[in-house]
Amino acid sequence: MAFLGIDSSLSGRRWTGPDPALERLAEGLAQQAALPLAVARVLAERGVPAEEAPGFLTPKLRDLLPDPLNLRDMAPAAERLVEGAVKGQRIAIFADYDVDGGASAALLLDWLRQLGQRATLYVPDRIDEGYGPNPAAMAGLAAAHDLIVCVDCGTLAHEALAAAEGTDVLVLDHHLGAETLPPALAVVNPNRADEDGALGHLCAAGVVFLVLVQAGRVLRNMGRAEPDLMSMLDLVALATVADVAPLTGVNRAFVRQGLSVMARRQRAGLVALSDLARLDGPPNSFHLGFLLGPRINAGGRVGRADLGARCLAATDPREAEGLAAELDALNRDRRAIEAAVRDEALAQVEARDDGRLSWAAAEGWHPGVVGIVAARLKEATDLPAVVIGIENGIGKGSARSVPGVDLGRAIQRLASEGLLLKGGGHEMAAGLTVEAAKIAPAMERLSELLSRDLDARSTGRELRISGLLEPSGANAEMFRLLEDAGPFGQAAPAPRFAFADQLIDSAGTMGDSHLRLSFRSPGSAPIEAVAWGAMTGPLGPGLIGAKGRRFHLAGKLELSTWGGRERLRLRLDDAAPA
Repeated sequence: MAFLGIDSSLSGRRWTGPDPALERLAEGLAQQAALPLAVARVLAERGVPAEEAPGFLTPKLRDLLPDPLNLRDMAPAAERLVEGAVKGQRIAIFADYDVDGGASAALLLDWLRQLGQRATLYVPDRIDEGYGPNPAAMAGLAAAHDLIVCVDCGTLAHEALAAAEGTDVLVLDHHLGAETLPPALAVVNPNRADEDGALGHLCAAGVVFLVLVQAGRVLRNMGRAEPDLMSMLDLVALATVADVAPLTGVNRAFVRQGLSVMARRQRAGLVALSDLARLDGPPNSFHLGFLLGPRINAGGRVGRADLGARCLAATDPREAEGLAAELDALNRDRRAIEAAVRDEALAQVEARDDGRLSWAAAEGWHPGVVGIVAARLKEATDLPAVVIGIENGIGKGSARSVPGVDLGRAIQRLASEGLLLKGGGHEMAAGLTVEAAKIAPAMERLSELLSRDLDARSTGRELRISGLLEPSGANAEMFRLLEDAGPFGQAAPAPRFAFADQLIDSAGTMGDSHLRLSFRSPGSAPIEAVAWGAMTGPLGPGLIGAKGRRFHLAGKLELSTWGGRERLRLRLDDAAPA
């Protein structure tokens, strides 16, 4: 039976409530652990028993951090990195141009700086060089350096790494690998073909952090002081959330403690970006993923590829402010380009009406926005999505997946079958290069490869509700207790509450595409709600003239701080007439 009787909401979704058995479990857990029912529901969904609730609500990195030596090639990688730092060798860092690559590079730059060393940063241009190491860049770096460290890339770059002959290369990555490793001194990657996958949920920055933990051991054994790794967890948290890594296991501790580090406002680049994003108050996962991440990515998408990494690594506040301002301006440009491509891509998807894969391709689409447009298609259709920009007969695209569908492995299979020139990634995101003439057959084959995972999904166009909540029960104290059950994100969704039969006090647009409204129930103070991007779909137009009418509303709570004052609001996901 549909929750609150809603079979088709304004967004065309069926609302489903908590499973009765899970609800009974949550009620028992609330009593045993003396927790609010809303918090107990989150723990019940995560399978946390009452006796483990205190440890879950206060995750400690020391309890969850795996032994770095569990990863293959860890010992030689850490030892070679320490050797390069201690001997003052010439070190180059080759990084991907996204948030994970930038944060990984900044981790190494920070670590080396604390040891009194500097390194060369190299980030390839997305348009001129494409993703990952290329032979020309690697040969040039090898001629001037003793050690090259590739972060968030390199696992599949066999030809490029071979061009660095005569110089040691370390690969610190998390993307899916082939059976044959590239020619490197060490390849530390939890998703290598010969790994067991136990740490496959780490992003590249998480892998780099483990390498630095092991490097710290090496330094201690040498009797040398080691850098302060705990102060670097803000970078690991940022990358983990922005790269949509699952917030389980050690990732949960990375983000939880990294947010605490970030709240101290000690990293000049993040302070400058936070101020530009008007982040007034304690940071959370939403801020990392939707306010800071897009700005850091903007350099790699439509500007200079190394801007994000340089901003994160900056120590001088004035330099950081200048870099952050440049990224902020590029992000505004990116949004305009993205909007045009998104509209064209959505039209293609609707005309094609493929029930398994949302894909679109066209000449002239900027390669810097195809990834984010793919994410928008995924959100709009609840299906895996691929967006490809074509130039000179070659298509370069990005793909985004939905939970339970391993897109990276399928893309890699396409490449092995010869339908792609190259392709790879991980479960939730991938990249590809394809001849224009092969795009249609490649997408048809991709749809076939994803069919088994898609058939196993049962969510469809459903909106899962964690439970009912009254406006009177939505307050800052309750929100903080919920936050203790977080952080929330990929594989650990924030609880979504329904507010039944609410009177809409006001509803209006905010910016070009967002919706802001106010609602209340009899005798309660009004609550503000914001629906990001709602005006581009059915939700915004369905509510824009709803003043004085009653609706069921569903969304996630967030605490907004403005001018030093806290205010709870609802991030609205959906609505239906009451």
